[in-house]
This record gives sequence, structure tokens and C-alpha cells, in this order.
Amino acid sequence: MNIGQGAVHPVEAPPMQTEGGGNVPLPRVRMKDIQGTPGTVGGLVLRVFQLLFAVVALSVMATTSDFPSVTAFCYLVAAAGLQSLWSLALALVDAYALLVGRRLQNPRIVSLFAIGDGVTSTLTFAAACASAGITVLIGNDLGACGKNSCTEFETAAAMAFLSWFTALPSFLLNFWSLASR
Repeated sequence: MNIGQGAVHPVEAPPMQTEGGGNVPLPRVRMKDIQGTPGTVGGLVLRVFQLLFAVVALSVMATTSDFPSVTAFCYLVAAAGLQSLWSLALALVDAYALLVGRRLQNPRIVSLFAIGDGVTSTLTFAAACASAGITVLIGNDLGACGKNSCTEFETAAAMAFLSWFTALPSFLLNFWSLASR
């Protein structure tokens, strides 16, 4: 049996790129920030949509006269209010970071954003599910949509689901950014 030893062939390092022919190396290029993370245009867009949907859900539910009689609807108002405050605060932070050209990649800041997004998105999803369940109960099972505001309840629940749907990518991207360090 004739087995040869593996050979290692050295490879020359590529020449250093320099500015203007001098010996000063060019700065390293960082990968672009992932859109949707804090301090990016995608992150700001997600925050604005979270805020928009949460405010619509809050407004529609709060304008009905009979929402205080059902605990799930009160929970939706509270969760949508919290989601709108959180989204407004982080939209302002994202807008400021974009205006001054700062990156928001500090691990403490990203972990705060991830925890806050996780809490608010979970609360919003739970409130939307509870409100949708009560709306189905009122409309389909009890047949009492004539004396209740079923369309407003459905609209508020749908807007809460859309708010959760735009909050979830923020949470996942922040969590992934934090975990990939």
C-alpha cells in the first residue's frame, strides 16, 4: 500500500490596499446593519407601523360604549396603550439615531429593546386573541351583535393582531442581533 503524506503549499498574502499609494491601510468595511434592527430605516418603519396599528386598535376599542363590561376588551385597551407608548418611544430613539448617524448596537441597549419588544408583543398578541375570542362568542355563539359593537370589536382585534405582526420582527431581529455577538 503506497500512501503519500499530504503537502501544504504556502500561499502569498495579497498586497495591502492603501490610500494614495502610502503605507496607511484602508479602514475595514463593516457589513451593513440589518434592516429592522435599532437605528436603521427598517427599524423605524416597523416602529411607525406598530404605533399606527396600536393607536387604531386603542382608539376603536375605547370609542365603543360597552368595552368596559368585558375584561378582555379592557386588557386590549391596556395592551394597545402600552404597545403604542413603547413603539413611540423607540421610534423617537430610532429617528434620533438616524438623524445623528449613530449605531444602536450596544449590547445593553439591544437587550433592553429585545426584552421590551418581547413583553409588549406577547401582551398585544394575548390581548388580540382574547378579544377575538370574545367577539366570536358575542357574534356567532350568542347572536348578540345587534345590541353590541361587533364590527368595532373585530376591527380593534384585527388592528391589535397587525400591531403584533409588526412587533414580532422587531423582537426577533433584536434577539438575533443580541445572540449573534
